[in-house]
Amino acid sequence: MSKIKIVLVLIVISLSSFATIHKFYVSVTQFDYIKDKGELQITSRIFIDDLEKLLRERYDENITLAEDNESEKVNAFIEKYLSQKLGVVINGEVKMFKFLGKEYEDDIALCYMEISGITSIESIEITNTVLFDLFEDQQNIIRTKINSKRKSFILIPENDKGLLNFN
Repeated sequence: MSKIKIVLVLIVISLSSFATIHKFYVSVTQFDYIKDKGELQITSRIFIDDLEKLLRERYDENITLAEDNESEKVNAFIEKYLSQKLGVVINGEVKMFKFLGKEYEDDIALCYMEISGITSIESIEITNTVLFDLFEDQQNIIRTKINSKRKSFILIPENDKGLLNFN
C-alpha cells in the first residue's frame, strides 16, 4: 500500500514540474460617489512591481518605488500616466480627476484621485487602459458604489471601456 502512495506522489510531482508559473496581471479601481460632498472618490490598486516596471520603461529607468528615499518625481509620473490611461465620462460629460497622492500597502500601490462638483450621476463611462501597454494579458477590474448601488466589470485590452446606467 505504501508503494502505491509513493508512486502516486512521484507521478504528481513529475506532472507538476511541467506546469509553468504564470503571473496574473490585474489592477482594481474603486469608484465611490459621495453625494453629500459632490465627489467621486477613486482608488486604484496596482501591484508595485508592475507600476515600477512601467515607470522605469516610460519615464526614468532608475525609479524605485516603496523606498524611504523615493524620488520626488514618482507622484508626478504616476499622475501623468494615470491621466492618460484612466478616463471618466459622467452623464455624457468628460471629467478630469485630481490626483491626490499614493501610499503603499504590502505589495500594492494605492493611488488616490477625486472628481469634485458632481451633483448627480445618471450614467458613468469608465475607460481604464492602465498597464495595457506593458502586459498584453492585463485585466483591470472596475468596482463602483454609486447611488447606493454596487456594480462591477472587467476591462481587457480588446474591451477597455464600460458604461453603467443608474436610472
